[in-house]
Amino acid sequence: MGTGDLDGAARVFTEVRPRLFGIAYRMLGSVTEAEDLVQDVWLRWQAYDRDTVENPGAFLATTTTRLAINHLQSARVRRETYIGPWLPEPVDTGADPYLGAETGDALEFAVLVLLEKLTPTERAAYVLREAFDYPYGQIAEILRSTEPAVRQLVSRARRHVTGERKARVSTAAQKQLLTTFIAAARTGDLAALEQLFAADVASITDGNGARHAARKVVSGAARVARFIAAFSGWWWDGLEPEPATTNGRPGVVLRRGGDVVAVLTIDASDDGIEQLLWVMNQQKLTTFR
Repeated sequence: MGTGDLDGAARVFTEVRPRLFGIAYRMLGSVTEAEDLVQDVWLRWQAYDRDTVENPGAFLATTTTRLAINHLQSARVRRETYIGPWLPEPVDTGADPYLGAETGDALEFAVLVLLEKLTPTERAAYVLREAFDYPYGQIAEILRSTEPAVRQLVSRARRHVTGERKARVSTAAQKQLLTTFIAAARTGDLAALEQLFAADVASITDGNGARHAARKVVSGAARVARFIAAFSGWWWDGLEPEPATTNGRPGVVLRRGGDVVAVLTIDASDDGIEQLLWVMNQQKLTTFR
């Protein structure tokens, strides 16, 4: 039984769905938007003349990628009205550390932040190559481009990601830094906080106008330490930090009375914490509730 009948079509789609979601999420940085897009792909697959499709997996990945490129172009226009910094939506990868891909690449929170600066086509080429190991020729077909052009896109994207990031610390070191940071943040110990930070550390909060969410990026070790210490006396009261695996790396879910207040992750190098990434927009915390 092939894909011409609806049951066969559903089986094929279900089999490749994790990959389609993995592509869409890395492209859009949003769980909700990725799920909506994959649902759109399913509806298109139902209505398509499936007997004409030689490779359903390739067809569905191509459809997902092209829709994601179009969606990302319009999403960036919508984000112009966003209040404060925009960060991707974190995902709990405790069960699936690779999120439907052969590798965990292009999944780390800090990498997704960097991918926001790429063009949608550069981002697609990078995601397909780095996370899903697609051959350059197949990426060229998906993007309606040429293999040399795709190689250039991937190379440019790699330079952007690696050029703006220092070598990351181990998983164990990241866990320890998070634990130590929370202890220092609770007490407002300026000296202890500064010791944890790289010189040009940045604290970035995504709240879209949420109460107590900073609307500007705070940068520099001394400034970030003072900023964190300023709300140590009241904001942490009653907050319970719960270790989590967010985007394949250690993170912390902060709960108060059972409600998720924020998800915190960090990007860290041998110099210390490079970024504090706080997601406080409640619409982006649904997967942790």
